Order: sequence, then structure tokens, then C-alpha cells
Amino acid sequence: MPELPEVETVRRGLQPVLEGATLESVRLARSALRYPFPERFAERLSGRRVLGIGRRSKYLLWDIEGGETLLAHLGMSGSFRIEVAEGAAGVVPGAFALARSRDPRHDHVRFELQGGTTVVYNDPRRFGFMDLFPRSEMERHPRLAGLGVEPTSNRFSADTLAVLADRRTPLKAALLDQGIVTGLGNIYVCEALWRAELDPRRPASALADPTVAERLASAIRAVIAEAIEAGGSTLRDHMRTDGTLGYFQHRFAVYDREGEPCQRPGCGGTVTRIRQAGRSTFFCPSCQR
Repeated sequence: MPELPEVETVRRGLQPVLEGATLESVRLARSALRYPFPERFAERLSGRRVLGIGRRSKYLLWDIEGGETLLAHLGMSGSFRIEVAEGAAGVVPGAFALARSRDPRHDHVRFELQGGTTVVYNDPRRFGFMDLFPRSEMERHPRLAGLGVEPTSNRFSADTLAVLADRRTPLKAALLDQGIVTGLGNIYVCEALWRAELDPRRPASALADPTVAERLASAIRAVIAEAIEAGGSTLRDHMRTDGTLGYFQHRFAVYDREGEPCQRPGCGGTVTRIRQAGRSTFFCPSCQR
């Protein structure tokens, strides 16, 4: 699944195109993705202006004129593509105006904007989904209720992580709890633990030490910020809105580097892969303690 940096990169790509734009029409190629589209989905969006593009955890949130919010989740292979009609007014500049880069057989939703630009949702595996609900119900929405602090938020700190100190689970599993820190996934938890020199098997009670909690919080902030700046990571199907691939994966220190030398200067260890809660964990047993 795309993680927070990938979703934030998509949000930033969509923002200059969609914010303030009117959805002239919405066309669905099928009645459902992972779940059925909401009732009268296209009708409720057509003719409405997009007031803003936000993100909560790994969900994109379109603020729609008239008081509704469109929630979009990319699933495993979903992506948005921006098409600009030749000669149309308000052509989107730069990298956002690239030609179609996906198989059109998997174009499931077309958001046609006034002026000729079209935003296409493409999803070969159809694990993504969309919902449309009153903005006033956002805090109670089942996908959003109970989500924790964003690691990009000013509210995120060592104190946020210290809440996990009373758990008996390993650090890796505790950090994946979306009710404490939301948006963190397998990739960036592995990378953050490596930066903080913490063994993913270590019990979460280690976060009772303020020094350890601050070290980990700083590592999480840094790895998420760098991944967003790099355009997100690309694993298999993920791509940005301009059709290009993120390149943070070339900076991975441990993720998917099983058997390779640890990149920490002077370590000399070898990256190892283990299974935790059904997921692969990559770490260096020599320097992560």
C-alpha cells in the first residue's frame, strides 16, 4: 500500500490542478472498486467546485462545494493522472501535464474539469475506493475516527510515542498502530528504527526512556520529511500524479536490502529480514539495539 509520503505527494500534485476547479462532469467506468461507489456519486459531484485537497493519514480528502467531502484511498495500485487537453485554457504547467501513462482499460473514474483538464483515477487491482459524505460527519467517519497524530504534525513528539511504553508488543508492531501515530507503514517504520538505532524486536516499553522516545520521534520526522521531498517511494505499482516514479527507494538504508552491508559508517553489519506479524522487517542486528 502507498504510505503517507506517497499519498502526500499525490495530494501536492493534485492541489494546483483541482483546488478552485469545477467538476464539469464525473464519469464512472464501473459501479464499484474495492467497494461500490456511493449512491449518485457522479451526480452529486458534477457541477461542484473543489474547495481544497487535504490528507488524513493515507486518505485523500477533497473538500467539495455544497458541504460534502470526497475520500479517496489508493489501495495497492491506484493512481491519479492529470490530462490536459491540447489548446485548453488554464493548461497545467510543468510535470503535471504529461500524457497518459497507464493502461486505459484500468481507468475507472474520470473527473472532467471546466477548461478541458481531466483527472483520471486508474487502478488495475481495484483495491482502492472512494466515499462521499457530509463534511460535518468527518470526525465520525469510520475510516477517520480514532486515527492518531500525524507524524508531520506539530503535535507529534516524543510524548506521543511514550504512550506506547505500557505495551508488551515489539517496537515495530506498536508503531504500526494507527490510533497512536497515523500514516506510518512498514517501510518507514523500518527506516526510522534503523536511523534511531533501535531493534524492531525490542519491547515498546523502551519508549519509557525519554531519550529513546526523542531519538525515535526525530528519526520518524526526518525519514517522512525526506521521503515526501523525494516524491515518495515506488514499490511495484505506485506512481505520482505526473506519471513519474518516486525515488526515495534508492535511499533506503535497510528496507528490501536483505544480505547487504549496513550503510551506517563503521557498523560492518549485514541487513537481516525477519517476519513480524506477517510482515517483513528489515534491520541491522549489529547496530540496532
